[in-house]
Amino acid sequence: MRALNPGTIRPPFAAYAHGTEIPAGKRVVVTSGQLGMKPDDSIPEGSYEQALICFENIREILREGDMEPADITHISAYVTSREHMAGYMRARDEFLAGTGRVPSSTLLIVSGFTREEFKVEVEVMAAK
Repeated sequence: MRALNPGTIRPPFAAYAHGTEIPAGKRVVVTSGQLGMKPDDSIPEGSYEQALICFENIREILREGDMEPADITHISAYVTSREHMAGYMRARDEFLAGTGRVPSSTLLIVSGFTREEFKVEVEVMAAK
């Protein structure tokens, strides 16, 4: 896969690419949005801790599809307030560290999720 960052537009604000090229013949996995809920139904209060759970869930889904974080081509993330962006971004950067990948990315601030205590939701597309 190839990151697409044309020199004619402003570089990305953070650790992401403006686009990602997926070569022909790759298998694709798309996850549903993952929320920061543990298997025991507990939900940490902080956005960073919730984002860690989101990414751990994504890691397990990718593993089920015989993929890993290095295969991620795009991340879409949603937070309920600007104050939660830093925690999400920290967890994202830790999750992608060492993969050699800088996928394309979208981050939106939304009014809320199905339960008030959720602060972060993350979904990915991966290809291998």
